[in-house]
Amino acid sequence: MTHTKRFEGHTALVTGAARGIGAAAARRLAEEGARVVLTDRDGHVVEETAARLREQGFTTQAWQCDVADRTAVEAAVAHTVAAFGTLDVLVNCAARCTPETPLFEDDSDEEWARDLDITLSGPYRCSRAALPHLVASGHGAIVNIGSVNGLQDFGNHAYSAAKAGLGSLTRTLAGHAAARGVRVNLVIPGTVRTSAWEGREAELSELRRLYPLGRVGEPEDIAAAVAFLASRDAAWITGTTLVVDGGLTAVNTGFHTALHPGRGGQTAD
Repeated sequence: MTHTKRFEGHTALVTGAARGIGAAAARRLAEEGARVVLTDRDGHVVEETAARLREQGFTTQAWQCDVADRTAVEAAVAHTVAAFGTLDVLVNCAARCTPETPLFEDDSDEEWARDLDITLSGPYRCSRAALPHLVASGHGAIVNIGSVNGLQDFGNHAYSAAKAGLGSLTRTLAGHAAARGVRVNLVIPGTVRTSAWEGREAELSELRRLYPLGRVGEPEDIAAAVAFLASRDAAWITGTTLVVDGGLTAVNTGFHTALHPGRGGQTAD
């Protein structure tokens, strides 16, 4: 698919870009003309991802970065600006989700703190380091990747609390940065087919029945929303939440099915 070149001459930094949504966002921005630095804690895999994009003619670099480490975050931002002279777009995708214990009271302080540190404090660190450069670009944009877990109960206490907090951070940072010409927005995905679901096709098949549009999401669905909010097409949009979830949080499919069992649901595949 050929995309318009909305990011020609722009530089983007994407965290959590080794695979899944982060990798898809990096690819979409590169396809639209951006020079992209892909970062991830898994340096080997993120280098492979960036290399595949370079082989296809895109301008990409990889940089190992743990968003829980302020020094590493600042180094990633500094490298991006040194390599390409500017930073125009930051996509905060890195996150951590620990499987919850059967009983809430058995959750550990360490796992709770680690999930919040990466999923919520990580975007805070990255945004703080990137903001002066985004201001200098004259059209900077931050796109945070949230989750439907931050809107409703889908389990995973720490991860869900962190994603809900990311919504608040998005709004407060948007208010702070607006006068400096930087926009900050949030994309909220529903279930997306990523490596986290490998070997769980039966579960995905069951989950798609809960989605009014009849399927779970693909990383490219989220990447398209990221590209829109990062582009000048969204020049008058900041502090907003764009839910990209196939209708999951808007329509109670289970209720409709129970009330009208003979009608079935939509299928899109």
